[in-house]
Amino acid sequence: MSNLSPTMLLLNLGHALDHLFLLIFATAVGAIAAEFGMGWTDLMPYTAGAFLLFGLGSLPAGWLGDHWGRRKMMVVFFVGIGAASILVAHARSPVELAAALTLLGAFAAIYHPVGIAMVVQNAKGVGFTIGVNGLAGNLGIALAAVLTGFLVKEFGWRAAFVVPGVLSIACGLLFQFVAERESEAPAKRAPKLVEVPRGLVARVFLVMTATAICSSLAFNFTTNGNTALFLERIGGIAADPAAVGAVLAVVYAIASLAQLVVGKLIDRFAIRSVYLPIALLQAPVFYLAVDAQDWAMVASATLFMILVFGQIPFADALVTRYFDDRMRSRVYATRLTISFGASSAAVALLGPIAKAGGFASMLELLALIGAATALLVFALPKDRPAKAVAAAQAASI
Repeated sequence: MSNLSPTMLLLNLGHALDHLFLLIFATAVGAIAAEFGMGWTDLMPYTAGAFLLFGLGSLPAGWLGDHWGRRKMMVVFFVGIGAASILVAHARSPVELAAALTLLGAFAAIYHPVGIAMVVQNAKGVGFTIGVNGLAGNLGIALAAVLTGFLVKEFGWRAAFVVPGVLSIACGLLFQFVAERESEAPAKRAPKLVEVPRGLVARVFLVMTATAICSSLAFNFTTNGNTALFLERIGGIAADPAAVGAVLAVVYAIASLAQLVVGKLIDRFAIRSVYLPIALLQAPVFYLAVDAQDWAMVASATLFMILVFGQIPFADALVTRYFDDRMRSRVYATRLTISFGASSAAVALLGPIAKAGGFASMLELLALIGAATALLVFALPKDRPAKAVAAAQAASI
């Protein structure tokens, strides 16, 4: 499937929308809290249910993707998350808001186990394809910062949920029309991957899941906390929330390019040899940001977001390398259920940590998480470049 085919374009747009929806609240939380008469640190835990379901919902979504069909599940994703976002806009209390966000998280859970498995199932140059898809997801994060800031300022926070909700439903109807129908569910197809020793698969899965937990913690702490961090730290550059959103969007857009570079490197070199330098840099870069202000904060955030975004493709590349397409949605789902479920704590703890120790404490914690990631990556097996593995697999089938 070409990266420029209508189906692939919609799959990549779906990744962008998935991350956009999950970050609308974090960007608009100040305006929402003001309407409900609360502080943002007190309201932030109300979104924990969305991130919990984002993890736990991956397991049934992955099973349905493999056994019922990925195309059907993607239609459910687009329409369901769009409708849930519109429902969030109609919340009249923090409890209603939490319930609607939790439903949104349940639909958001569909994309990663189903959409990414669909993206890579017939891809040539898997690393670059994953990189493009990851870039699309991170551009969704950048768009969340600037679009939500604009909509909140001009039309109110409810419009920030309605506009992308309508767009997503339209994408679902279009996907139903352009995506090729599956002749059978993936679980019923013949195997394409030569069997890998079980001990090695178990080792890879354990390390992949542990590093994914660290990656998800770093991702959730930063993407959910960066708006408030910038509001506190870059007042000398931009004090208006919309201007802060624009600066943050530029940071995300620059950092997103890391996934294309990483994707190319994964195709040319062994996964472990590419992952290790990125993991080793995280602790010192986060630590350097602890006391940064104004332009130093912008520069530091750009560096640590390059590392946070740059490590995202590795888990997907490991699944593609070691697990057959027939079961990838379930493997993605199991890994995501564990990692995103555990990292949902990041969202629940973000407000209390910032309230108790300020953002310096959060950045110090992220430095420790980065150090843990580096230690885990050392446990990955040494491997061959993705293209060499693909050639060997093709010759063996």
